[in-house]
Amino acid sequence: MLKINSQRLQSDIDTLAGIGRAENHGLYRQAFSDNDMLARQWFCQRIEQAQLQVHIDGAANIHARLGEFANNKPSVMTGSHLDTIPGAGHLDGALGVLSGLECLRVIQEQGLSLTYPLEVVSFSDEEGRFGGMFGSQAIAGQLTPKRIYDAVDPDGLSISDAMQAHGLNAMDALNANRPPESLKAFVELHIEQGPVLHRQGLSVGIVEGINGLFKWLVRLKGQANHAGSTPMDMRRDAFHGLAEVAMQVDRVLEENGSARSVATIGHVQLSPGAANVIPGVAEFTLEVRDIDEQVLEILADAFRRTISAIARRRDLMFEFEVLSRIHPVKCDRAIQEVIKQHVLELGCADFTMPSGAAHDSQIMATITSAAMIFVPSKEGRSHSPDEWTAWEDIEQGANVLLNTLYTLAK
Repeated sequence: MLKINSQRLQSDIDTLAGIGRAENHGLYRQAFSDNDMLARQWFCQRIEQAQLQVHIDGAANIHARLGEFANNKPSVMTGSHLDTIPGAGHLDGALGVLSGLECLRVIQEQGLSLTYPLEVVSFSDEEGRFGGMFGSQAIAGQLTPKRIYDAVDPDGLSISDAMQAHGLNAMDALNANRPPESLKAFVELHIEQGPVLHRQGLSVGIVEGINGLFKWLVRLKGQANHAGSTPMDMRRDAFHGLAEVAMQVDRVLEENGSARSVATIGHVQLSPGAANVIPGVAEFTLEVRDIDEQVLEILADAFRRTISAIARRRDLMFEFEVLSRIHPVKCDRAIQEVIKQHVLELGCADFTMPSGAAHDSQIMATITSAAMIFVPSKEGRSHSPDEWTAWEDIEQGANVLLNTLYTLAK
Protein backbone atom coordinates (compact mmCIF):
# COMPACT_ATOMS: atom_id res chain seq x y z
CA MET A 1 0.00 0.00 0.00
CA LEU A 2 1.26 3.44 -0.96
CA LYS A 3 0.87 6.19 1.64
CA ILE A 4 0.75 9.95 1.25
CA ASN A 5 3.05 12.33 3.11
CA SER A 6 0.47 13.34 5.69
CA GLN A 7 2.29 16.38 7.07
CA ARG A 8 2.96 17.78 3.60
CA LEU A 9 -0.67 17.49 2.49
CA GLN A 10 -1.90 19.01 5.75
CA SER A 11 0.53 21.92 5.32
CA ASP A 12 -0.75 22.53 1.78
CA ILE A 13 -4.38 22.50 2.93
CA ASP A 14 -3.64 24.91 5.78
CA THR A 15 -1.64 27.27 3.54
CA LEU A 16 -4.31 27.41 0.84
CA ALA A 17 -6.97 28.00 3.51
CA GLY A 18 -5.24 31.28 4.32
CA ILE A 19 -5.72 32.65 0.80
CA GLY A 20 -8.95 34.63 0.66
CA ARG A 21 -9.93 34.18 4.30
CA ALA A 22 -12.08 36.99 5.72
CA GLU A 23 -12.80 38.15 9.25
CA ASN A 24 -15.84 35.87 9.44
CA HIS A 25 -13.43 32.96 8.76
CA GLY A 26 -15.13 32.21 5.44
CA LEU A 27 -13.13 31.95 2.22
CA TYR A 28 -13.72 34.35 -0.66
CA ARG A 29 -12.00 32.92 -3.73
CA GLN A 30 -14.69 33.38 -6.36
CA ALA A 31 -13.58 32.44 -9.87
CA PHE A 32 -11.20 34.95 -11.51
CA SER A 33 -11.19 37.22 -8.47
CA ASP A 34 -7.90 38.54 -7.11
CA ASN A 35 -7.92 35.89 -4.39
CA ASP A 36 -8.57 33.14 -6.92
CA MET A 37 -5.60 34.33 -8.95
CA LEU A 38 -3.39 34.31 -5.84
CA ALA A 39 -4.44 30.73 -5.13
CA ARG A 40 -3.68 29.78 -8.73
CA GLN A 41 -0.23 31.35 -8.52
CA TRP A 42 0.52 29.51 -5.28
CA PHE A 43 -0.66 26.19 -6.75
CA CYS A 44 1.56 26.61 -9.81
CA GLN A 45 4.49 27.26 -7.50
CA ARG A 46 3.78 24.03 -5.60
CA ILE A 47 3.69 22.12 -8.88
CA GLU A 48 7.02 23.58 -9.94
CA GLN A 49 8.57 22.87 -6.54
CA ALA A 50 7.57 19.24 -7.01
CA GLN A 51 9.40 19.28 -10.37
CA LEU A 52 6.23 18.33 -12.22
CA GLN A 53 5.14 19.67 -15.58
CA VAL A 54 2.76 22.66 -15.47
CA HIS A 55 0.23 23.33 -18.22
CA ILE A 56 -2.50 26.01 -18.26
CA ASP A 57 -5.11 25.49 -20.96
CA GLY A 58 -7.37 28.01 -22.68
CA ALA A 59 -10.01 27.84 -19.93
CA ALA A 60 -7.33 28.66 -17.34
CA ASN A 61 -7.50 25.12 -15.96
CA ILE A 62 -4.18 24.32 -14.27
CA HIS A 63 -2.70 20.89 -14.99
CA ALA A 64 0.17 19.17 -13.18
CA ARG A 65 1.59 16.28 -15.16
CA LEU A 66 3.67 13.22 -14.39
CA GLY A 67 4.82 10.70 -16.97
CA GLU A 68 5.51 10.63 -20.67
CA PHE A 69 2.93 12.68 -22.54
CA ALA A 70 4.61 12.39 -25.93
CA ASN A 71 3.74 8.73 -26.47
CA ASN A 72 0.05 9.37 -27.29
CA LYS A 73 -1.11 7.24 -24.37
CA PRO A 74 -4.22 8.48 -22.57
CA SER A 75 -3.72 9.96 -19.13
CA VAL A 76 -5.31 9.12 -15.81
CA MET A 77 -6.67 12.40 -14.45
CA THR A 78 -7.72 13.55 -11.00
CA GLY A 79 -8.56 16.93 -9.50
CA SER A 80 -11.31 19.34 -8.55
CA HIS A 81 -11.35 23.14 -8.09
CA LEU A 82 -9.75 25.93 -6.06
CA ASP A 83 -12.50 28.55 -6.49
CA THR A 84 -15.12 28.96 -3.77
CA ILE A 85 -18.53 30.42 -3.13
CA PRO A 86 -18.54 33.58 -0.98
CA GLY A 87 -17.92 32.63 2.66
CA ALA A 88 -16.89 29.05 1.89
CA GLY A 89 -15.14 26.38 3.92
CA HIS A 90 -11.57 25.25 3.31
CA LEU A 91 -12.04 21.74 1.87
CA ASP A 92 -14.70 21.90 -0.86
CA GLY A 93 -12.78 21.47 -4.12
CA ALA A 94 -9.40 22.22 -2.58
CA LEU A 95 -9.15 18.75 -1.03
CA GLY A 96 -9.38 17.04 -4.43
CA VAL A 97 -6.80 19.32 -6.05
CA LEU A 98 -4.22 19.18 -3.27
CA SER A 99 -4.66 15.44 -2.64
CA GLY A 100 -4.16 14.87 -6.36
CA LEU A 101 -0.93 16.85 -6.30
CA GLU A 102 0.26 14.88 -3.28
CA CYS A 103 -0.46 11.59 -5.09
CA LEU A 104 1.69 12.64 -8.04
CA ARG A 105 4.51 13.70 -5.72
CA VAL A 106 4.51 10.35 -3.89
CA ILE A 107 4.55 8.33 -7.10
CA GLN A 108 7.35 10.48 -8.50
CA GLU A 109 9.44 10.34 -5.32
CA GLN A 110 9.21 6.58 -5.15
CA GLY A 111 10.29 6.27 -8.76
CA LEU A 112 7.30 4.11 -9.68
CA SER A 113 6.96 3.25 -13.34
CA LEU A 114 3.79 4.23 -15.17
CA THR A 115 2.21 2.84 -18.30
CA TYR A 116 -0.13 5.82 -18.51
CA PRO A 117 0.73 9.41 -17.52
CA LEU A 118 -0.97 11.06 -14.56
CA GLU A 119 -2.58 14.50 -14.39
CA VAL A 120 -4.07 16.58 -11.61
CA VAL A 121 -6.24 19.48 -12.75
CA SER A 122 -7.70 22.49 -10.98
CA PHE A 123 -10.86 23.36 -12.92
CA SER A 124 -11.96 26.98 -13.39
CA ASP A 125 -15.25 28.30 -11.97
CA GLU A 126 -16.77 25.08 -10.70
CA GLU A 127 -18.76 26.92 -8.06
CA GLY A 128 -20.77 29.02 -10.46
CA ARG A 129 -19.82 32.66 -10.26
CA PHE A 130 -20.28 32.67 -14.04
CA GLY A 131 -22.57 29.66 -14.30
CA GLY A 132 -20.39 26.84 -13.00
CA MET A 133 -18.40 23.93 -14.41
CA PHE A 134 -16.67 26.29 -16.85
CA GLY A 135 -13.33 24.49 -16.83
CA SER A 136 -14.63 20.95 -17.05
CA GLN A 137 -17.16 21.91 -19.72
CA ALA A 138 -14.32 23.44 -21.73
CA ILE A 139 -12.33 20.19 -21.52
CA ALA A 140 -15.44 18.20 -22.46
CA GLY A 141 -16.07 20.45 -25.48
CA GLN A 142 -19.44 21.67 -24.18
CA LEU A 143 -18.84 25.42 -24.42
CA THR A 144 -20.02 27.63 -27.29
CA PRO A 145 -19.18 31.26 -28.11
CA LYS A 146 -22.70 32.30 -27.06
CA ARG A 147 -22.37 30.48 -23.74
CA ILE A 148 -19.17 32.41 -23.05
CA TYR A 149 -20.64 35.75 -24.20
CA ASP A 150 -23.69 35.25 -21.97
CA ALA A 151 -21.78 34.19 -18.82
CA VAL A 152 -22.10 36.95 -16.20
CA ASP A 153 -21.87 37.00 -12.41
CA PRO A 154 -24.66 38.25 -10.07
CA ASP A 155 -23.28 41.80 -10.33
CA GLY A 156 -23.44 41.78 -14.13
CA LEU A 157 -19.68 41.35 -14.71
CA SER A 158 -19.00 39.12 -17.71
CA ILE A 159 -16.55 36.26 -17.59
CA SER A 160 -14.82 37.82 -20.59
CA ASP A 161 -14.13 41.04 -18.67
CA ALA A 162 -13.17 39.20 -15.48
CA MET A 163 -10.62 37.05 -17.31
CA GLN A 164 -9.35 39.94 -19.41
CA ALA A 165 -8.55 41.85 -16.21
CA HIS A 166 -6.02 39.11 -15.47
CA GLY A 167 -4.59 38.85 -18.97
CA LEU A 168 -6.78 35.93 -20.04
CA ASN A 169 -9.03 35.53 -23.08
CA ALA A 170 -12.30 33.75 -22.31
CA MET A 171 -12.72 32.66 -25.93
CA ASP A 172 -9.53 30.61 -25.63
CA ALA A 173 -11.65 28.19 -23.59
CA LEU A 174 -13.03 26.89 -26.89
CA ASN A 175 -9.56 25.46 -27.56
CA ALA A 176 -9.29 23.63 -24.23
CA ASN A 177 -11.34 20.62 -25.30
CA ARG A 178 -9.73 17.20 -24.99
CA PRO A 179 -10.51 14.31 -27.32
CA PRO A 180 -11.89 11.34 -25.38
CA GLU A 181 -8.99 9.18 -26.52
CA SER A 182 -6.58 11.45 -24.59
CA LEU A 183 -8.08 10.32 -21.27
CA LYS A 184 -8.14 6.86 -19.69
CA ALA A 185 -10.03 7.77 -16.52
CA PHE A 186 -11.00 10.60 -14.17
CA VAL A 187 -11.21 10.12 -10.39
CA GLU A 188 -12.22 12.91 -7.98
CA LEU A 189 -11.79 13.00 -4.21
CA HIS A 190 -14.29 15.29 -2.48
CA ILE A 191 -15.95 15.90 0.85
CA GLU A 192 -19.47 14.48 0.92
CA GLN A 193 -21.17 17.82 1.73
CA GLY A 194 -23.89 15.83 3.43
CA PRO A 195 -24.40 13.97 6.75
CA VAL A 196 -24.50 10.30 5.71
CA LEU A 197 -20.88 9.24 6.23
CA HIS A 198 -20.53 11.25 9.43
CA ARG A 199 -23.68 9.80 10.97
CA GLN A 200 -22.64 6.26 10.10
CA GLY A 201 -19.10 6.75 11.40
CA LEU A 202 -17.47 5.89 8.06
CA SER A 203 -14.23 7.32 6.68
CA VAL A 204 -14.78 6.73 2.97
CA GLY A 205 -17.71 6.49 0.56
CA ILE A 206 -17.61 5.03 -2.96
CA VAL A 207 -19.82 7.16 -5.20
CA GLU A 208 -22.07 5.12 -7.46
CA GLY A 209 -23.57 8.05 -9.34
CA ILE A 210 -24.17 11.79 -9.30
CA ASN A 211 -27.63 13.27 -9.09
CA GLY A 212 -29.09 15.10 -12.02
CA LEU A 213 -31.32 18.10 -11.51
CA PHE A 214 -33.68 20.57 -13.06
CA LYS A 215 -34.06 24.11 -11.73
CA TRP A 216 -37.01 26.28 -12.66
CA LEU A 217 -37.87 29.91 -12.08
CA VAL A 218 -41.62 29.80 -11.44
CA ARG A 219 -43.99 32.78 -11.55
CA LEU A 220 -47.53 32.80 -10.20
CA LYS A 221 -49.35 35.97 -11.26
CA GLY A 222 -52.48 37.17 -9.52
CA GLN A 223 -53.61 40.70 -8.78
CA ALA A 224 -52.10 43.19 -6.36
CA ASN A 225 -54.77 44.95 -4.32
CA HIS A 226 -55.41 46.72 -1.04
CA ALA A 227 -54.90 44.39 1.92
CA GLY A 228 -57.59 46.05 4.00
CA SER A 229 -60.46 46.52 1.58
CA THR A 230 -60.30 43.32 -0.51
CA PRO A 231 -62.37 40.44 0.97
CA MET A 232 -60.59 37.11 1.31
CA ASP A 233 -62.91 35.34 -1.13
CA MET A 234 -62.26 37.98 -3.82
CA ARG A 235 -58.45 37.86 -3.74
CA ARG A 236 -56.04 36.54 -6.35
CA ASP A 237 -53.17 36.20 -3.90
CA ALA A 238 -50.03 34.89 -5.61
CA PHE A 239 -48.39 34.08 -2.28
CA HIS A 240 -51.25 31.78 -1.27
CA GLY A 241 -50.57 29.87 -4.47
CA LEU A 242 -46.87 29.62 -3.63
CA ALA A 243 -47.68 28.44 -0.10
CA GLU A 244 -49.90 25.68 -1.46
CA VAL A 245 -47.19 24.62 -3.91
CA ALA A 246 -44.71 24.37 -1.03
CA MET A 247 -47.13 22.20 0.93
CA GLN A 248 -47.48 19.84 -2.04
CA VAL A 249 -43.74 19.19 -2.50
CA ASP A 250 -43.58 16.20 -0.13
CA ARG A 251 -46.66 14.62 -1.70
CA VAL A 252 -45.31 14.98 -5.25
CA LEU A 253 -42.01 13.39 -4.24
CA GLU A 254 -43.71 10.55 -2.35
CA GLU A 255 -46.09 9.69 -5.18
CA ASN A 256 -43.76 10.21 -8.15
CA GLY A 257 -40.16 10.14 -6.96
CA SER A 258 -37.72 7.67 -5.50
CA ALA A 259 -36.24 7.35 -2.02
CA ARG A 260 -33.42 9.60 -3.20
CA SER A 261 -35.56 12.36 -4.72
CA VAL A 262 -35.28 15.82 -3.18
CA ALA A 263 -36.91 19.14 -4.04
CA THR A 264 -36.19 22.63 -2.76
CA ILE A 265 -37.84 26.03 -3.02
CA GLY A 266 -34.76 28.06 -2.23
CA HIS A 267 -35.52 31.63 -3.30
CA VAL A 268 -38.78 33.56 -3.12
CA GLN A 269 -39.67 37.09 -4.19
CA LEU A 270 -43.06 38.72 -3.73
CA SER A 271 -44.27 41.79 -5.61
CA PRO A 272 -45.07 44.56 -4.87
CA GLY A 273 -43.61 43.48 -1.51
CA ALA A 274 -45.48 45.87 0.80
CA ALA A 275 -47.13 44.93 4.08
CA ASN A 276 -50.51 46.39 3.13
CA VAL A 277 -50.65 45.07 -0.46
CA ILE A 278 -51.80 41.62 -1.59
CA PRO A 279 -48.92 40.02 -3.51
CA GLY A 280 -49.68 40.16 -7.21
CA VAL A 281 -46.67 38.08 -8.26
CA ALA A 282 -44.85 35.28 -6.49
CA GLU A 283 -41.58 34.30 -8.13
CA PHE A 284 -39.63 31.35 -6.78
CA THR A 285 -37.05 28.74 -7.69
CA LEU A 286 -37.85 25.04 -7.70
CA GLU A 287 -34.88 22.67 -7.82
CA VAL A 288 -35.43 18.91 -8.04
CA ARG A 289 -32.72 16.22 -7.91
CA ASP A 290 -32.54 12.47 -8.40
CA ILE A 291 -30.01 9.96 -9.64
CA ASP A 292 -32.38 8.51 -12.26
CA GLU A 293 -33.14 10.39 -15.48
CA GLN A 294 -36.57 8.80 -15.89
CA VAL A 295 -37.56 9.74 -12.34
CA LEU A 296 -36.59 13.35 -13.04
CA GLU A 297 -38.80 13.38 -16.12
CA ILE A 298 -41.73 12.00 -14.14
CA LEU A 299 -41.19 14.56 -11.39
CA ALA A 300 -40.99 17.43 -13.86
CA ASP A 301 -44.34 16.42 -15.32
CA ALA A 302 -45.87 15.96 -11.85
CA PHE A 303 -44.74 19.39 -10.65
CA ARG A 304 -46.06 21.03 -13.84
CA ARG A 305 -49.47 19.46 -13.36
CA THR A 306 -49.56 20.22 -9.63
CA ILE A 307 -48.63 23.90 -9.97
CA SER A 308 -50.97 24.33 -12.94
CA ALA A 309 -53.90 22.89 -10.97
CA ILE A 310 -53.19 25.16 -8.01
CA ALA A 311 -52.98 28.19 -10.31
CA ARG A 312 -56.33 27.38 -11.98
CA ARG A 313 -58.06 26.88 -8.66
CA ARG A 314 -56.78 30.21 -7.33
CA ASP A 315 -57.29 32.14 -10.60
CA LEU A 316 -53.56 32.70 -11.09
CA MET A 317 -51.38 32.65 -14.18
CA PHE A 318 -48.59 30.06 -14.10
CA GLU A 319 -45.38 30.28 -16.10
CA PHE A 320 -41.86 28.97 -15.64
CA GLU A 321 -38.48 28.99 -17.32
CA VAL A 322 -35.79 26.32 -17.07
CA LEU A 323 -32.71 27.81 -15.43
CA SER A 324 -30.59 24.67 -15.64
CA ARG A 325 -30.82 20.99 -16.49
CA ILE A 326 -28.04 18.59 -15.55
CA HIS A 327 -28.33 14.94 -16.44
CA PRO A 328 -27.49 12.33 -13.80
CA VAL A 329 -24.47 10.13 -14.43
CA LYS A 330 -23.46 6.72 -13.21
CA CYS A 331 -19.88 6.27 -12.07
CA ASP A 332 -17.78 3.72 -13.92
CA ARG A 333 -18.23 0.26 -12.37
CA ALA A 334 -14.70 -0.92 -13.14
CA ILE A 335 -13.14 2.08 -11.39
CA GLN A 336 -15.54 1.61 -8.47
CA GLU A 337 -14.17 -1.91 -8.08
CA VAL A 338 -10.60 -0.60 -8.02
CA ILE A 339 -11.58 1.96 -5.37
CA LYS A 340 -13.36 -0.75 -3.36
CA GLN A 341 -10.24 -2.94 -3.44
CA HIS A 342 -8.12 -0.22 -1.87
CA VAL A 343 -10.83 0.84 0.58
CA LEU A 344 -10.88 -2.69 1.96
CA GLU A 345 -7.07 -2.91 2.01
CA LEU A 346 -7.00 0.19 4.21
CA GLY A 347 -9.43 -1.42 6.62
CA CYS A 348 -12.39 0.80 5.76
CA ALA A 349 -15.96 -0.33 5.24
CA ASP A 350 -17.21 -0.89 1.70
CA PHE A 351 -19.98 1.71 1.46
CA THR A 352 -21.55 2.83 -1.82
CA MET A 353 -23.61 6.01 -2.05
CA PRO A 354 -24.89 8.61 -4.51
CA SER A 355 -23.71 12.20 -4.71
CA GLY A 356 -26.48 14.70 -4.12
CA ALA A 357 -24.31 17.62 -5.20
CA ALA A 358 -23.03 18.28 -8.71
CA HIS A 359 -19.30 17.97 -9.41
CA ASP A 360 -16.83 18.30 -12.27
CA SER A 361 -16.89 14.48 -12.44
CA GLN A 362 -20.40 14.80 -13.83
CA ILE A 363 -19.03 16.68 -16.83
CA MET A 364 -15.90 14.54 -17.22
CA ALA A 365 -18.07 11.41 -17.32
CA THR A 366 -19.33 12.56 -20.73
CA ILE A 367 -15.89 12.01 -22.30
CA THR A 368 -14.17 9.37 -20.15
CA SER A 369 -14.70 6.77 -17.42
CA ALA A 370 -15.24 8.67 -14.18
CA ALA A 371 -15.65 7.90 -10.49
CA MET A 372 -15.60 9.68 -7.13
CA ILE A 373 -14.39 9.06 -3.60
CA PHE A 374 -16.10 10.78 -0.66
CA VAL A 375 -14.83 11.56 2.82
CA PRO A 376 -17.26 12.69 5.53
CA SER A 377 -18.34 16.24 6.29
CA LYS A 378 -18.81 16.73 10.03
CA GLU A 379 -22.56 17.02 10.69
CA GLY A 380 -23.01 17.34 6.93
CA ARG A 381 -21.85 20.95 6.88
CA SER A 382 -20.37 22.50 3.76
CA HIS A 383 -20.31 25.82 1.91
CA SER A 384 -19.66 27.54 5.26
CA PRO A 385 -16.78 28.24 7.65
CA ASP A 386 -18.10 25.32 9.77
CA GLU A 387 -17.01 22.86 7.05
CA TRP A 388 -14.75 20.31 8.66
CA THR A 389 -13.42 16.77 8.12
CA ALA A 390 -11.30 14.88 10.65
CA TRP A 391 -7.71 14.58 9.50
CA GLU A 392 -7.78 10.79 9.87
CA ASP A 393 -10.62 10.65 7.33
CA ILE A 394 -8.82 12.97 4.93
CA GLU A 395 -5.73 10.76 5.16
CA GLN A 396 -7.75 7.63 4.44
CA GLY A 397 -9.46 9.21 1.45
CA ALA A 398 -6.18 10.52 0.03
CA ASN A 399 -4.56 7.10 0.42
CA VAL A 400 -7.47 5.46 -1.40
CA LEU A 401 -7.05 8.02 -4.19
CA LEU A 402 -3.28 7.47 -4.34
CA ASN A 403 -3.54 3.72 -4.71
CA THR A 404 -6.45 3.96 -7.14
CA LEU A 405 -4.54 6.32 -9.43
CA TYR A 406 -1.45 4.14 -9.35
CA THR A 407 -3.46 0.98 -10.10
CA LEU A 408 -5.10 2.69 -13.08
CA ALA A 409 -1.82 4.11 -14.41
CA LYS A 410 0.77 1.43 -13.70
